Amino acid sequence: MSVLLVAASDPASAPVTQWPLRILLVLVVVGVIALVLLAMRAGWRGRARRQADIPEPPLPPASLADVACGPVTGVYLGSTQHGDWLDRIVVHDLGVRSRATAEVAAEGIALRREGARDVFIPAPTVRGAAMARGIAGKAYERDGVLVITWDLDGRLVDTGFRADVAEEQRALRDAVLGLPADQGRAGEGIR
Repeated sequence: MSVLLVAASDPASAPVTQWPLRILLVLVVVGVIALVLLAMRAGWRGRARRQADIPEPPLPPASLADVACGPVTGVYLGSTQHGDWLDRIVVHDLGVRSRATAEVAAEGIALRREGARDVFIPAPTVRGAAMARGIAGKAYERDGVLVITWDLDGRLVDTGFRADVAEEQRALRDAVLGLPADQGRAGEGIR
């Protein structure tokens, strides 16, 4: 160890040369990172403009009566256009990944999120629920994500939720599938 200390403090070490070149390289790297971040932001805003016609989902009621399952803690992974797990919906905070709790009651499904707008999926709009590998560009293990398909004012949407405990996620799926059947519920065969 003393050899390392002597070598590090040796005055005969080669001095750093070509400072202007090193500073220029650092500035180039910082500039490239800034350009990538700006391009990502522009892409997000462009997607939001293209999705401006998507209506705002309802907010959950303060409390749900007769809760069938929940609250289940986990992560809200995002919402996508039905059938396209990469086509993230970004308007109305639907694309924001966040910690959340999920509750299922006869009225519907309440997703209460931290740091983002809460989402309520009314029971009559639910078209199905299934376990999937991923959603919104995120892939997990087999059956790692609960995907709820629902009708948002005439547009089918897939919403992904990943519970902290796998058994709770399966119970949540069963509770969603146990909601009173309504027009055209697809059941479990979504994915």
